[in-house]
Amino acid sequence: MEYSKTNINWYPGHMAKTKKQIVEDLKLIDVVVEVLDARIPISSQNPDIKEIIKNKTRLIVLNKSDLSCEKENQKWINYFKQNNIPAILVDSVTGKGINEVIKKIEEIYDGKKYENKGRIGKSIRIMVLGIPNVGKSSFINRIAKRTFAKVGNKPGVTKQKQWVKVSNNIELLDTPGVLWPKLEKEEVALNLAYTGTIKDDILQTIEIGFSLLKTLVKEYKVNLIERYKLNEQEINLIMENDSLENNEKIIEIMNLIGKKRGALISGGEIDLEKVAAILLEDFRSGKLGKITLEKVNIKL
Repeated sequence: MEYSKTNINWYPGHMAKTKKQIVEDLKLIDVVVEVLDARIPISSQNPDIKEIIKNKTRLIVLNKSDLSCEKENQKWINYFKQNNIPAILVDSVTGKGINEVIKKIEEIYDGKKYENKGRIGKSIRIMVLGIPNVGKSSFINRIAKRTFAKVGNKPGVTKQKQWVKVSNNIELLDTPGVLWPKLEKEEVALNLAYTGTIKDDILQTIEIGFSLLKTLVKEYKVNLIERYKLNEQEINLIMENDSLENNEKIIEIMNLIGKKRGALISGGEIDLEKVAAILLEDFRSGKLGKITLEKVNIKL
């Protein structure tokens, strides 16, 4: 079995309309909160964001930080800081980091910028942007305290645009757009497939699981051994076997995991699709441990 190249062409046709709506809504916004997946901060970032928001104040939310490596989390915080973009670690499921986000919004808001526009003492208006599956909706529910208490229409705002009170001086536009990533690079496409942004029916489940395992064997071998109760010496022997191609080595490890999990089909062969599904589910749910697929020094 050979897996070497993934060809993915996925970019919804209605993106242009969505982008146009976001640009229009941004005229009302003071601070843009961009939600990223802490496990893949680069791949989960829409490359058009910088162009779209132009000179708007921007805050990065590294969501799902409970699933990513704590050491790498801090490196990413420092990375964005060095690029003059504040970033906060958040777990929208538990609400961890939400208060820090609110404090940071108040801190980075430049009130003087709006004094000439008659905005003195007015609430800070924010918009939350993010690609699918980064946990944007969960974040919005958390920061809005799940109540979505609407503040009411503002002058010059259409009736469809409603504002949600986040705190005494922060309001959220409750119709933020969703951006889709352009999958121009294989690494980005695969990372989005691993995390579930690209649904498994678009790509072959076995191929996604295979590619993920290839990365995990290299970067998080201990996690695999602990999760599936594998023999480390056996794994090492497979990886050091020069008679096997690299891809064959990964298939061998998939077979080991399949045996441990009873993923068998008729004739006693390993059900690789089931093994791949197990790997993906365990990674996405955090059962494989805290894993960051993109490191700060990664080149994409």
